[in-house]
Amino acid sequence: MNLAILGGGSWGTALAIVLAPRFERVRIWVYERDLAARMQSTRENDVYLAGLKLPNQVEVETSLERVLDGAEILLAVTPSRHARRIYSDALPYLDPWMTFVSATKGLEQTTLLRMSEVLGQVVGQRFVPKIAVLSGPTFAREVARGEPAALVVASNDSRVAVEVQAAFSGPTFRPYTNPDVIGVEVGAALKNVVAIGAGVCQGLGLGNNTLAALITRGLAEITRLAVAMGGQPKTLAGLAGLGDLVLTCTGELSRNRKVGIELASGEDLAAIVASMPMIAEGIETCEAAVALGRKFSVNLPIIEQMHAVMYSGKAPREALRDLLERSLKGE
Repeated sequence: MNLAILGGGSWGTALAIVLAPRFERVRIWVYERDLAARMQSTRENDVYLAGLKLPNQVEVETSLERVLDGAEILLAVTPSRHARRIYSDALPYLDPWMTFVSATKGLEQTTLLRMSEVLGQVVGQRFVPKIAVLSGPTFAREVARGEPAALVVASNDSRVAVEVQAAFSGPTFRPYTNPDVIGVEVGAALKNVVAIGAGVCQGLGLGNNTLAALITRGLAEITRLAVAMGGQPKTLAGLAGLGDLVLTCTGELSRNRKVGIELASGEDLAAIVASMPMIAEGIETCEAAVALGRKFSVNLPIIEQMHAVMYSGKAPREALRDLLERSLKGE
């Protein structure tokens, strides 16, 4: 089989490396022409995943037409803010027999849609696509190094989920199938916002008690919203929920956690964003999450406080105090 990957960031590059042995040909689409040229010559993504080599069967392209030509599986790993535009640009080169896998963890700001919904809307202009979602507790660098990882492949069509599971499974890459696309995507998106809060806690010098409380109550918020949107509670207790949340809140490689640490030090959000080569999805997801909470009448106190810190200039210590001083209630 042939695999096309849209997105040459750290996760797209890592997936190209780990999945290359499973496919006859892997083509990865890279937006930045200078980066693509260097990746072709050095076999390394020196911006997003330096020090790790691309296998020989991975071809680097800047043309969507060439990347998609003959691909049986399209793996989308684009930033959420660019997803609709890239899918629209790719639309003329898509075919009904393709299987589409979304690995982007975010929400569309303007519509509040999940990434699989955006993909379905765009491709649905030509045909009804077969869509799956890939998520779970994974840092790109560790996956690319060949460290064992477990993930979730979710689809409304069990046959699609099994197809992708079989195609992607390898010695260090273990996907589990799940029918709950909503729960998987909501968990993937909102855990990034809670991870910013975890970074704030670390930046304020707080310890493990606080972090454990934040993760637990953050999971409760994510679960409430996911269920209100049609997801299943047990999904959020699994790899795509609790697993991914714990990793992103505690791991040193977490970009969203780093944002929180910088916010706690008094750094301005715009300056933090400008200093980061890679997008921290939780920054934009926070606004969409607050809007979804209001739409579905779900209380999201941690996420709302992170929104106030990032977008209203609220002091992190004040946000923490307001969380602790809320009215007492049962768990």
